[in-house]
Amino acid sequence: MAKLNVNGKMLDVAAADDTPLLWVIREQIGLTGTKYGCGVAQCGACTVHIDGVATRSCSMPISAVTAEQKIVTIEGLSPDGTHPVQQAWIKHDVPQCGFCQSGMIMATAALLQANPKATEADIASEITNICRCGTYARVKTAILDVVASGTLGRG
Repeated sequence: MAKLNVNGKMLDVAAADDTPLLWVIREQIGLTGTKYGCGVAQCGACTVHIDGVATRSCSMPISAVTAEQKIVTIEGLSPDGTHPVQQAWIKHDVPQCGFCQSGMIMATAALLQANPKATEADIASEITNICRCGTYARVKTAILDVVASGTLGRG
């Protein structure tokens, strides 16, 4: 039995040590906003925060996560959708099919929390999530809008 701190709640989960965190989040905990994309940590659809760091959960075994570490999923980022990144996504009509967007939002939120003045070069090097619909221009516009607003940062 593993103990995980997910979205501020301490949970007991029954899964083998090598079970990917993604499957524990989706199947045991029932939070389905985090998506399965590739299974090899390349596409980023499964991105969650672990202690504020964007982490691809499909390749992270639950044995690598301690009860002290704070896991945040898209559901925990902002339960009411008012996080500045979520609002920018809506404002700039970022999603097309929407499948990859929870992971992209989580990667962006982590980047801007760590680097609230991210540049286009920072965005290009840090946001490596794959979007099959190709909404990258709108993603960049939305991220730069949040940067310009100054609504995120350390504090």
